Amino acid sequence: MKLPVLALLAAFAGSAIATETTMQLQYPETRRTDFKETLHGVEVADPYRWMEDMNSPEVAAWVAAQNKVTSQYLSDIPARDAIRKRYEKLFNFERYESASKVGDKYIWSKNDGLQNQSVLYWAKSLGAKAKVLLDPNKLSKDGTVALSGTAISDDGKWLAYSVSKGGSDWQEWHVRNIDTGKDLKDVISWSKFSGAAFDKDGKGFYYSAYDAPKAGQALAEQNYYQKIYYHKLGTAQSKDVLVYERKDQKEWGFGGEVTDDGKYLVLSVWKGTDRENQIFYKDLQSKNGKVVELLKGFDAQYSFVGNSGPVFFFFTDKNAALGALISIDVRKPDRKNWTTVIPSSKETLVGVNLIGRKFFASYLSDAHSAVRVFSIKGKPEGEVDLPGIGSAGIFDGKSDDTEFFYSYASFGYPSTIFRYNVKTAKSTKVFQPTVDFDPDKFETKQVFYNSKDGTRVPMFLTYKKGLKMDGSNPTLLYAYGGFNISQTPFFSVSRLVWMEMGGISAVACIRGGGEYGKAWHDGGRLKNKQNTFDDFIAAGEWLIDQKYTSTPKLAINGGSNGGLLMGAVMTQRPDLWGAVLCDVGVLDMLRFHKFTIGWAWKSDYGDPDKKEDFDVSIKYSPYHNVKKGTSYPPTLIATGDHDDRVVPLHSFKFASELQWAQSGPNPILIRVETQAGHGAGKPTSKIIEEVADKWAFCVKSLGWKLPAGF
Repeated sequence: MKLPVLALLAAFAGSAIATETTMQLQYPETRRTDFKETLHGVEVADPYRWMEDMNSPEVAAWVAAQNKVTSQYLSDIPARDAIRKRYEKLFNFERYESASKVGDKYIWSKNDGLQNQSVLYWAKSLGAKAKVLLDPNKLSKDGTVALSGTAISDDGKWLAYSVSKGGSDWQEWHVRNIDTGKDLKDVISWSKFSGAAFDKDGKGFYYSAYDAPKAGQALAEQNYYQKIYYHKLGTAQSKDVLVYERKDQKEWGFGGEVTDDGKYLVLSVWKGTDRENQIFYKDLQSKNGKVVELLKGFDAQYSFVGNSGPVFFFFTDKNAALGALISIDVRKPDRKNWTTVIPSSKETLVGVNLIGRKFFASYLSDAHSAVRVFSIKGKPEGEVDLPGIGSAGIFDGKSDDTEFFYSYASFGYPSTIFRYNVKTAKSTKVFQPTVDFDPDKFETKQVFYNSKDGTRVPMFLTYKKGLKMDGSNPTLLYAYGGFNISQTPFFSVSRLVWMEMGGISAVACIRGGGEYGKAWHDGGRLKNKQNTFDDFIAAGEWLIDQKYTSTPKLAINGGSNGGLLMGAVMTQRPDLWGAVLCDVGVLDMLRFHKFTIGWAWKSDYGDPDKKEDFDVSIKYSPYHNVKKGTSYPPTLIATGDHDDRVVPLHSFKFASELQWAQSGPNPILIRVETQAGHGAGKPTSKIIEEVADKWAFCVKSLGWKLPAGF
C-alpha cells in the first residue's frame, strides 16, 4: 500500500506550484469522472464519487497535496505571523467552563490559558486549595484526546468520564474515584451521543451505545439501533445489562437520566435531530418494572425538568410554540389531566431548571437571555439579575440544592461563572477571567433588517467605537440557521482580534434557529430552507446598503449546518461576497444521509430518497449548483480528517468541483486538519493555527491594510 501512496504524492506535488507571474494558483490534478446516476427521473452528475472512499491511497494523496498548496499560500501572507502572535497572547487567559456542587465537593473545569484541553478540579469549598480531578492533557502528547462527557455520583465519590480521540464522536467511558484519583478497570467502548446517569446509591450508571462498527469503518459507517445499558461499577462491559432497545426502530436513540429522588429512570427517545421526541420511564423501585411509554407519537418537544414523586414536569412546545412548562401525574397520564405550570408568553422559553424547589426559566428576548424564577406551583417570584444584554446558561442542579452556578457572556464580556443562592436570590461572581483588552473601546448594537419576504430578522454588530461607516470596513458576517439552535451573544477571542484589526463582527439570527420558537425553526427547514439563505443574503445586502462595508470587504463564515449556508449563498450569490470561510460543511445534499449520523438531519433537510424532498434539496445543494466558468469569491474550506459527524468527503467533493469550475484568479483552497474532527475537543494549539490561517486569508482576500503597530 505504501508505494502507490508515495507515487501519487509525488505526482500531485509536481503540479502543486503557484505561478508568481499570473498569481493564478495551480491546484493538484484531481481526477474527474463522468459518473452519473438517475434520481427521481433526474440525471445527476457526481464526478468525485470516488472521494467517498476516505481510506483510499488516492484520497490520502489528494489531501496531502491540497494541504501543501494551502499551507504554502497561507504561510506566504505577511500578516499571518502578527495575527497568530496577537491571538495567542489574547487566548492566554484563565477560562472557566463549568462549576457544580455534588455531595460535599465543588467541581469545576478550567483552562490556564494555552493548555490544549481544560482540566477538571475539585475542592471541599471554593476557598480551599484545588485538587486536580482529571487532566486530559496527560492522555496524549498532542492534546488530541479530549474529555467528552462526565457524570458524578450523588455522594460525590465517583466520576464517570468519557474521552474522544482525534475529534471523533465515539466515546470511551472510564470511572475514577474522586478522593484517590485512581481509575477502576472499567472501560466502556462504542458509546456515542450519550451521557451517563448514576443510580441513587452510586453503584452503577446508565449509558447509551451502538454495536461495534465493521473493521475500518468507524468513521463512516451509519449509526443505527442505539441501545441503553446499565453498568455496575467494577464489572466488565460484557456484563452490562441491556435496559432498552427497539429492534423495530433503527433510527431511535435513547438518553437516560435518573430522577433526583432515585425512583425513576426517564428516557428521552429521539429520532435524528427532530425537535419532536418521546418520553418513556422505568420505575426503579420495582424489581420487574417495565419501560412505560408515557409520551408517544413524536408530536412535540418534551424535556424532563424534574419530579415531585409521581408528578413529572416537562418543558414542551405542545400547543405552545414559544414554550411552556407542564406537569403530568404518571398515575393518570391522560392528556386531559395535564396541568400548565408556566404558560407560554410573548418571549421564547428555551428551558427550565428545577433547583431548590423553584423553577428557573430561561427565556430569549430578541435573541438575548433573561432568567425568571417561579415557585413550584408556577407563581412568578422575580428574575435573576444579569449583567446586561448577553447569554446566560444554568449548570445542572438538584431539586433540593440551595445554590447553583450559571455562566454569563456577551460580545464584550468574557464568560464568567456566578454562584446563585436560592434562599437569598443573590448572585456573586465566582470565576471571572481577565483578558488583555479594554471592553470600553468596543460597542455592540442590535439591529433589525427585512429579509426577501419581508420577515424582520435581528443581527448583532460589534466593532471599535468611532469606526467610520463609509463602506470600507472589513466585516465578518456569521450565522448558523438550523436545527432550532439560537445565536445569542457570545465572547470570542478570535473575533476580538478581528475587531482590533479594525473589522466589524456581525452575527445574524436567521430562520432555522430557535430565536423565536417553533415557527422560526420551521420557517427555515425542509421546504422552507431557502428562507435561511435569503435571510443571510439580506443581511449582507443590508450591511452594504447601510455603509458598514462593501462587497470587496465582506467576508462570511459558518460551520457544519452553517457550512451548508456558506456553500449555498456563495453558489447563489457569488457576486456579493469578498471572501468565504466554509467550515466542516454539509455540502452534498443528496447523499448526506448515507454516512455516520447524517441520516438524522432529515428533520431539517428532508429525505433525498423521497422525490418531494429531493426536488427541494437539488435546488440549493452546494456541490450540485457549482457552475463552470463562474468567478467565485476567494474561498477557504476547512475540515478534519476524523470528522465523523459531517464526514470530510463533503468538503473534498465541493472543493474539487469549485477548483474545476473557477473562472479567474480567486483562490479556492481546502485546509484538512489531521487528528481533528467536527470541532469539539480540538486542542488549543490547533485552534490558534486555524484562526491565524483564516484571518490571514481574509486579510489577503479583502485587500486589508492592518492598523499601524498591529
